[in-house]
Amino acid sequence: MAAAATMLSIQGDWDQVLREAEGEVWVSCKIPGKPTIRGSLTSKGISSDEVPEVTASEEFVVQEVTKNRIPVSCPGENISCTFLSPYASFSHIHEKNVSYLDISSGGDLGVSSSTDQTFKVWETHNTEVKSVLEGHTRDVFSCKFFPSGQEVLSGGLDSLVKVWSVNDGSCLATMKGHRGSILDIAVVADGQNVISSGQDGTARLWDSAQGACIAVVDDSYSPINAIAVAEVGNAVNLGSPKETPSSREVGTEGKLVVLAREDKSLEGVSLHSRQSVFDFEGSDAFNCCTFISSVGVLAGGLDGNIIHVDIRNPKSAVETVSWSETPVLSLVPFRDTYVASYGNGTCYIPLKGSEQVLQLTGPNRQPVFQVAAWKKLVYTCCRDGFIRKYEIPDLG
Repeated sequence: MAAAATMLSIQGDWDQVLREAEGEVWVSCKIPGKPTIRGSLTSKGISSDEVPEVTASEEFVVQEVTKNRIPVSCPGENISCTFLSPYASFSHIHEKNVSYLDISSGGDLGVSSSTDQTFKVWETHNTEVKSVLEGHTRDVFSCKFFPSGQEVLSGGLDSLVKVWSVNDGSCLATMKGHRGSILDIAVVADGQNVISSGQDGTARLWDSAQGACIAVVDDSYSPINAIAVAEVGNAVNLGSPKETPSSREVGTEGKLVVLAREDKSLEGVSLHSRQSVFDFEGSDAFNCCTFISSVGVLAGGLDGNIIHVDIRNPKSAVETVSWSETPVLSLVPFRDTYVASYGNGTCYIPLKGSEQVLQLTGPNRQPVFQVAAWKKLVYTCCRDGFIRKYEIPDLG
């Protein structure tokens, strides 16, 4: 198990408070095994370009403040962090917790689901709702755009996987077969085939047009909390199918599907041959997983650990990091790094080749359930009902 890293934290609404005269926010440095260092940042006025002039208590140093970015360091512990506030925040799309979201490949549309049992497609530039997707009888746990941006895939508590039209909100196909909640979904290639995983311990490959199950890719006793699929080519031996694949199976060759399970296992299975390629045991249940390259997989655990596994040598983790002791809820590739969200409301973007991180602020200790990225923009959804939009600066 990875030791928790020394981390800086700041009051979630720092960008608003520090725009007020003599506005003061708390800042802290949590050091494993030592007392937490606590201090404050105080606004001494606003410059002509509306940037606050900030001073720090003696344990901390602040440099180069902008409207929505503030770099803070704790010299005594040799640690620094840049905090970034949202470019925009909106809570009118849903009335309760926003549990999942995704952004289309063109960046113009978002889709999100909520515990208020609404499921909507909206325009990212003005958050105007384009269509309401009605048909699931219970909460939607996962929703993703097809590469075309014209259809949405969803799965939820009602054990159903559905395909939707973005334009008119109509349901194009419904897939039945899981014996419990759908916990995650993935689109294969252009979307003729899709994958779902569930509480029943199965991962299923579907014909998305006909709504028919092509194959059970994996069947285990443990719930599969998350899946990720990617082209890995000849990086590993994916094996050959024992039987002739169905003519409805499209684009599965050369692809590996990673299964993140409740029983602490992370397994890679050849999507075409259905053969197990690797099986890695973690320190706690895995909540999420993603590919960061054709051979690199990240998985986030209930214990706050993020493990990096090379599928060519999966016996031990390449790296294990832990920025929080709360559960890792989402992992998304971003540029040449990734975004991780946690159960305590924090989101981190590690800077490649550095021990520093960019931390996205806004939620006040409310879980950030999901992250989506498009070019320079990162979107998050949170239990507080907000969808937040961040414009990420150059990370070089």
